[in-house]
Amino acid sequence: MGELRTLYPEINENFSKMLKVDDVHTIYYEESGNPQGIPVVFLHGGPGGGTTPTGRRYFDPKAYRIIQLDQRGSGQSTPRACLKNNDTWHIIEDIEKIREELSIEKWLVFGGSWGTTLALCYAIKHPERVLGLVLRGIFLGRREDITWLYEKGGVSEFFPEAFDRYVSIVPEEERHDIIGSYYKRLTSEDRKTREEAAREWSIWEGSVMTLHPVPNVEESAGEINFALSVATIECHFWMNDMFWGGDDNWLLNNVSAIKDIPTYIVHGRYDVDCRPINAYELSKKLNNCDLDFVISGHSSAEPAIVDALVRATDRFKEILK
Repeated sequence: MGELRTLYPEINENFSKMLKVDDVHTIYYEESGNPQGIPVVFLHGGPGGGTTPTGRRYFDPKAYRIIQLDQRGSGQSTPRACLKNNDTWHIIEDIEKIREELSIEKWLVFGGSWGTTLALCYAIKHPERVLGLVLRGIFLGRREDITWLYEKGGVSEFFPEAFDRYVSIVPEEERHDIIGSYYKRLTSEDRKTREEAAREWSIWEGSVMTLHPVPNVEESAGEINFALSVATIECHFWMNDMFWGGDDNWLLNNVSAIKDIPTYIVHGRYDVDCRPINAYELSKKLNNCDLDFVISGHSSAEPAIVDALVRATDRFKEILK
């Protein structure tokens, strides 16, 4: 296969803007790359994660007009970690408002982890606006996908020592519903209680993210406000079953609407955060899809993931130019 591809060089944004989308939320978004290039929207993970300058670097800046946004309650969007009006469908509306404001007719949609969930939801709702999909680490948002990571019996069996730490703040009598117990703490009126829960939630996630162990897992939680937004918003979505109105398998049940859209999926063969079966089940329902299992875990920073994603955007660059 040859040498692994790496990220494109660092670039600055062309501009950034705060867009008021309702009476609660204001969304941060930015453009980088070539203003006359192929439009691509980058959908970050989490929910609650926010964008970073690294996100621009999966794309050839001479070829792509790169749009990034911080989803509701995330990153530079305000108010931080706010749960009001924060659900899947409001975020889809925000993406459309940004597309309309930028006068983009169609764009490539790029998402990782929770960003794949959003990318698929967006494409199903607005297939006429999607040139193609580049997806990394498929998360289908089913109850089984959520309990696999956050309750006993799934990832806990691969990382028992990290799981013991994660559940250590949950009283024995609440361990039948760890997610619910964490939600109670993450939405507590006591700041210290919220911070402890956010830190332990984020350390648990960081412990299982990569193929090779993280040297200092404490740092994986990030600074406390970042940990609070990720943990609180994620737990909010998990408690509300993705806001899919009772259809636990909403994505696979509706994916026929996008079965012919060109799609490239990269998924870590040893991804225990989002199971490889998710990517496989999705790919079987798509007519125009390439699925690439690579030797990695879940993290978008792993060399094999970076290589596959950069190759994918370069391939779309040639297809769409």
